[in-house]
Amino acid sequence: MPKHEIHPDKWIDLYADYLFNYTVTRVSDREIAQDLVQDTFFAGLKSMKNFKGEASERTWLISILKRKIIDHYRKINSNKGKAEVRIQYSDTESEGDWLEERVADPFDKTAEDTMQNSELGEAIHNCLSKLPKKQANVFKMKTVLNYETEVICNELNITASNLWVIIHRARTAMADCLKENWF
Repeated sequence: MPKHEIHPDKWIDLYADYLFNYTVTRVSDREIAQDLVQDTFFAGLKSMKNFKGEASERTWLISILKRKIIDHYRKINSNKGKAEVRIQYSDTESEGDWLEERVADPFDKTAEDTMQNSELGEAIHNCLSKLPKKQANVFKMKTVLNYETEVICNELNITASNLWVIIHRARTAMADCLKENWF
């Protein structure tokens, strides 16, 4: 298998849009997303010597970006005591994705669809706020932000089996809450 090479002079043209769209769905703020992507490029430049070429350049940059997003939430959680997380309704992370496929068509939705999505989002946020803090954090990290089990376990200093118990309880509580408040 050939090793991938790194070409930082092409990063903006090749990856900026993808990384921005990936980030904005996770932080729900365009300016913060732009800052995180910029920080990712800087971190990539600083750690170019660590690039082993075992993954594609884009995959490597996404792994850096994921860490930047985690750091962002750590920072705002420690400063504010909580983070606002928008629910991501779909995520496809495959190498062949085209940007156009990831952007919603505003003309493809009726006013009723938009209203239902908005109401569902509110119901989800309401139910999430009723969970115990640890359950809510685990639920957000695993279900909303799609963090890997290992990352969550390291971040929260818990075992994988403990994580799955917590996530099961959180999902059960969310389902019960949504049945009561949404359906």
